[in-house]
Amino acid sequence: MDFSSLKNASPIYFYFVSIAAFVLANIIRTTSISFYYVLLIVGLVFFFLGLIRRIKK
Repeated sequence: MDFSSLKNASPIYFYFVSIAAFVLANIIRTTSISFYYVLLIVGLVFFFLGLIRRIKK
């Protein structure tokens, strides 16, 4: 599996995905607690990917 699109992505895209995941997590929190935690982890992963990408440039 080739992740060239992720390797060439700008850090701002990672931040936008993390913000979207955090917003969705807060919306879903009352209905599905397991999906809430999955979205929180996804948000954190994309935030740190953006942070790492930003530090490397």
